[in-house]
Amino acid sequence: MDFYKLIRERESIRDFDPARPVAREVLDRILEAGRLAPSATNAQPWRFLVISSPEMLARVRPCYRGKWFSEAPHILVAVGNRDEAWVRKYDGYNSIETDLTIAMDHMILAAEYEGVGTCWIEAYDPKCLREALNLRENEVVFSITPLGYPREGFEKKGIKTRKALAEIVEFL
Repeated sequence: MDFYKLIRERESIRDFDPARPVAREVLDRILEAGRLAPSATNAQPWRFLVISSPEMLARVRPCYRGKWFSEAPHILVAVGNRDEAWVRKYDGYNSIETDLTIAMDHMILAAEYEGVGTCWIEAYDPKCLREALNLRENEVVFSITPLGYPREGFEKKGIKTRKALAEIVEFL
């Protein structure tokens, strides 16, 4: 698939087929895209958790309420270690959110390429996720996404409402 077509056509999926898990080799290719993502000073301050077991899904699903979320066969969680991320010396800025954003974006685009649906989620309960995943003190969840195939008959909207380039770009 053409890269620009992939970007144009990618959209959030909220209608998953719970009976159709994603094959391990497909998940591995998606995760490889995250592994290869750039990070400040190549620190790679992350872990990618793929929640697939019924026990762990039961612990994580209540952290974001939505029927469609509970139907996805997998949940991908991007976890970062603040202590391992690069820190800018001038103002103390920690790159963990930038690093995790790039990695998650790579994985979401790879999932689209593989025909696997995603929906970037930030409206989760961080305390619930921290407890469900038994995270270490210095770890932070930055984003989560369900992973799964769209339900049979699901049709993408194909409409993206975006500002024109002239509204958002300045050549200086």
